[in-house]
Amino acid sequence: MINSLEIFSGAGGLAKGIELAGAHHQAFVEWNADACKTLRKNYSPEIVFETDIRDFQFSQFNNIDIIAGGPPCQPFSLGGKAKGNEDERDMFPYAISAIRQLMPKAFIFENVKGLLRQSFAHYFNYIILQLTYPQVSLSHTDWRQNLSLLERIHTEGTYNGLKYNVIFRLLNAADYGVPQKRERVVIVGIRNDLNLSWNFPEETHSEDALLWDKYVTETYWEKHNISPSPLDLAQYSQQRERLQFQYGMFPPTKNPWVTVRDALEGLPSPHEQGNMYDEHLLRKGAKEYAGHTGSEIDQPSKTIKAGGHGVPGGENMIKYPDGTVRYYTVLEAKRIQTFPDDYPISGSWSEAMRQLGNAVPVRLANVIAHSLFNAIFAN
Repeated sequence: MINSLEIFSGAGGLAKGIELAGAHHQAFVEWNADACKTLRKNYSPEIVFETDIRDFQFSQFNNIDIIAGGPPCQPFSLGGKAKGNEDERDMFPYAISAIRQLMPKAFIFENVKGLLRQSFAHYFNYIILQLTYPQVSLSHTDWRQNLSLLERIHTEGTYNGLKYNVIFRLLNAADYGVPQKRERVVIVGIRNDLNLSWNFPEETHSEDALLWDKYVTETYWEKHNISPSPLDLAQYSQQRERLQFQYGMFPPTKNPWVTVRDALEGLPSPHEQGNMYDEHLLRKGAKEYAGHTGSEIDQPSKTIKAGGHGVPGGENMIKYPDGTVRYYTVLEAKRIQTFPDDYPISGSWSEAMRQLGNAVPVRLANVIAHSLFNAIFAN
């Protein structure tokens, strides 16, 4: 049995993906009340700890095989103040502390693309080196001095304690079959005494494969029994010529990106009557304006974000070929994030969208966890 412990659990996207790969959750640590309600609806309430991670006693658990979670992204978000380690919401020190205390076989952490920006380079290196050498005692109050110590240990090659082989990669969820263009940094560590090699799974889907289905074979339109929009018609000759020149007679080898239309196939139109907790209730009032244009239905969605109608870019809206827009329902947003339809999200529309916007797409989490678990637990 693969025992997992989830920190910064949120609505449980990473947790669900890991569960589908074979993990058994021992605990969820999450401070947000609505997210905890969501977790209790989908898992045993006894394992949901609604608390600040700074107050959580990890010592009550043992034999944890994997720790996973998404430390709050606001300190590193491109859309925030980007104060990084100076932001009181930076929870990476507590994620690292969990690794130090439990020394699991592996860990998976997820965060925003902004974590890789140049201004955070030294601090990001500090995070990676702490995760690599969690048993090194760091006594300086200035993290830069601790970084220097870890750099010396890393380069001199005389460290003999337990450590983790840590790798990270910027992944686009659309490249793994998620109907959403969502770029996130994923950090994976494997304890070095396991003597394992592992690499991130190869991408399974591509934009060119979708374009091929649209503009060369036209099977995308035939599948949905629709005609191309004027916007798509305008791209036909140029895209077809490029694709045929690049690939010749043979189509791209990967699967096509999954579009919003693909993801929502089979769903009825949203209800116009119902209560605020109805997951497929039509929410009116969506408007398009400069910089707030919604997600085109025949493309993967823009990144679902942790906000309601006010998020910049209109990411939480569908844009139809005739130019009209409307908000995603909670059920539709769950599909964009690849949650099962029967995975309830607690709270009103705005609260549910916040949880979904913060979540790891279930499919992406599952692809990574499945590959990782096969490497660690196959024998």
